[in-house]
Amino acid sequence: MILYPAIDLKDGNCVRLLRGDMEAATVFGDDPAAQARAFQDAGAEWLHLVDLNGAFAGHPVNAEAVGAILAAVTVPAQLGGGIRDMATIEGWLERGLSRVILGTVAVENPSLVREAALAFPGKIAVGIDARGGRVATRGWAEETDVMAVDLARQFEDAGVAAIIYTDIDRDGAMQGPNIAATEALARAVTIPVIASGGVSSMQDLLALRETRAIAGAISGRALYDGAINLSEALRALKG
Repeated sequence: MILYPAIDLKDGNCVRLLRGDMEAATVFGDDPAAQARAFQDAGAEWLHLVDLNGAFAGHPVNAEAVGAILAAVTVPAQLGGGIRDMATIEGWLERGLSRVILGTVAVENPSLVREAALAFPGKIAVGIDARGGRVATRGWAEETDVMAVDLARQFEDAGVAAIIYTDIDRDGAMQGPNIAATEALARAVTIPVIASGGVSSMQDLLALRETRAIAGAISGRALYDGAINLSEALRALKG
């Protein structure tokens, strides 16, 4: 199981939100590139980046910070937030991103996901963010009647590289991930599923791995707070 350290970007800073609330942002650093290098030096094999402003604006906002991260590290990185057309997808991949995460458009324009996955094999992931199993879009500000499992199944034959499943009520709350819901989603589709939201301890990571169904886990606040030691966690997950 791959552990993805998260760098959430708001106004150029590394932050963490509490349950997706932009007004409840904690700033953990003003140098995202330095943070990315620190994660790489600790042994991270992937980075998970989120343009929080972009998710609300509907277009990239923290491009400068993302560019600095890509210039600072050699490990692959995936990015979500405000990516809603083919030109933006192409632009990010040309700049060196290894994977683009499509969230809102997966609900509003699923044909774009299929088109992108066909054009860029292995480079497109779907972000599914849910409250109570129902998908939320546009920076989690709008809730839909679409169920997470139903949305995931729409892309079974599309060739997407992964699904990033976030339980919004757990995100940033340090209360543990929703393992049951994440495992259920992972077993409902053949697409690799990455868990996000609430991963706050080594026990959480091991519990996710023990499902033998979940391909990866994203953690942010726990790494910044020191609740999870990245190097130790990476060694443990390989053990």
